[in-house]
Amino acid sequence: MKVNTSPISGTQELTPETQANFDILKTKINDSYQKHGYFNIETPSIERTEILLAKAGGDTEKQIYKVVKTTESELEADQALRFDHTVPLARYVVEHENDLTFPFKVAQSGLNFRGERAQKGRFREFYQCDIDVIGRDSLPVAYDADVIATLLDTFNDFNLSTPVLARISNRKILSGFLEALGLDKKTKEISNVIDHAEKVTPEKTKMDLEELEINKTDVKKILDFIELKGNRSLIIAELNNLEINNETFKAGVYELDQVLYLLESVGLDEQVEGDMKIIRGLDYYTGTVFEFILPEYKNIGSVCGGGRYENLAGFFTKKSFPGVGGSIGLTRLFYVLNEKNLFNFDSQNLLDYVIIPVTESEYDEAFNVARRLREKNYSATVVLTDKKLSDKMGYAAKVAKKGIVIGEAEIGATSLTARNFTTGENEELNIEVTSNPEDFWAD
Repeated sequence: MKVNTSPISGTQELTPETQANFDILKTKINDSYQKHGYFNIETPSIERTEILLAKAGGDTEKQIYKVVKTTESELEADQALRFDHTVPLARYVVEHENDLTFPFKVAQSGLNFRGERAQKGRFREFYQCDIDVIGRDSLPVAYDADVIATLLDTFNDFNLSTPVLARISNRKILSGFLEALGLDKKTKEISNVIDHAEKVTPEKTKMDLEELEINKTDVKKILDFIELKGNRSLIIAELNNLEINNETFKAGVYELDQVLYLLESVGLDEQVEGDMKIIRGLDYYTGTVFEFILPEYKNIGSVCGGGRYENLAGFFTKKSFPGVGGSIGLTRLFYVLNEKNLFNFDSQNLLDYVIIPVTESEYDEAFNVARRLREKNYSATVVLTDKKLSDKMGYAAKVAKKGIVIGEAEIGATSLTARNFTTGENEELNIEVTSNPEDFWAD
């Protein structure tokens, strides 16, 4: 019986060159996070199930992958694979509180797992690249702007052919707005309708609100409210013009104003806007919420999202750890960017050089040349097959930018010829080790 060798549905498996592009993207993200002062940590991909389900809701329990041991051994705690970085981070902060400096700026990049139905652009095994700022007892709202600015700078480092736009709101604004209308008991249901408003027609949104037994006057007010969007001066003016006399609403508008002001003050004004359609479905967001889109490709949905949460570790401790964070779903983002051909960088071939000994007699010299190239920070490998020289050259052209043939005449030589596979031209180089990398190339 033939074994099915295709990867499991909902997982990503790339060719070496495509994988190289994926790795470039991942490196750019991690480098940007570090540049902005976020300390990298890694938490285990396996956690106790009770930890993972502490804040879970909806179908989360059905989606987690349980870890099952088939060998007989001492009974261990029920375990599962993590489905995001947030819950492990909460446990981590409680466990290492005395070793951390607050506010704690932290970055996490790694695989997560969700047993949901696999579909185009959605995966069961996927990389997420998160940043969070965790406070102890309190955390200034300015850190909300710091997270958003970091993520915007990260996307800008990708040098995409279309710039990203950050759509920002604050959960307190909607909560206060609904309180003022006397609809606060239906906040969750109304939020769910608004969260799906861009995926359905306006008529469907109106009908869904009416099905919640909201009168037509209030339905119109809600529909008008969620259409509010624009730059700082416009959105804040429109919100103030509503004349909502509610402290929660006012607090949300103030925080949104502060976040937008800080982002605009660092030159990101063309990449940020206030938008009352941004709700974020997760229940634990309490203040700032945001989503990033590529405006020219709105149909692909958000490419980054996050927000403020009042107490990260409330399920594990009575201490207060407010925070704000954002996440780039790297696997999904790469899939979308690759499909839409939005990259402005290309890994080209994977290696700088392939060294090609003509016969086994030149193996030692080929190894020596490769070593000297690596000492000058070039990547290099040696072809060790017994095929014809033309076949070796064909292989080299597929995996490297340049190839160097080592025959009898090249043994002990200080000047070698490298074939540039892109231009087809030969280049002379000095293979002697020197202190100045510029001396490597012969005149």
